[in-house]
Amino acid sequence: MASIRSRGNKGTELKLVAILRTHGIKGWRRHKMLPGHPDFVFSRERLVIFVDGCLWHGCRWHFRMPQTNRGYWERKITRNIERDRVNSKLLRKSGWRVLRIWAHSLHFEEKIAGKIVSKLLGLENHRFSLDGSGETTCPVSISPKSIRRRSSFK
Repeated sequence: MASIRSRGNKGTELKLVAILRTHGIKGWRRHKMLPGHPDFVFSRERLVIFVDGCLWHGCRWHFRMPQTNRGYWERKITRNIERDRVNSKLLRKSGWRVLRIWAHSLHFEEKIAGKIVSKLLGLENHRFSLDGSGETTCPVSISPKSIRRRSSFK
């Protein structure tokens, strides 16, 4: 367990870095010292992003309890889930908005980028596509170029 690195995970954090860069989303920093140690922080917009792995955080779709040392894993995953809840609550009480992204959803780059942009713009209840395909319910026109022009993303 001690040899498992918490940073630089190519399957999760670096994948989200690539998504953010591809879509021109700027203004983020990594590993700021906040409760729960968020993976990405947008300080100006007061948004923190966690990328949660399906095994470690108990994904309801992909988590399968290991068969060996079952008692240990049940306690470990339960503690992780509770810690995530407590840290999210602490951050929200401090005025931060919290976005948790499951590692398995990083395959849907457009959807993830759209979700992040909607959170950054304060449009949490709206869905839209960044590439112009699909139905758009967002009241403003957003494209990767317009994201780069916004001063709040620099």
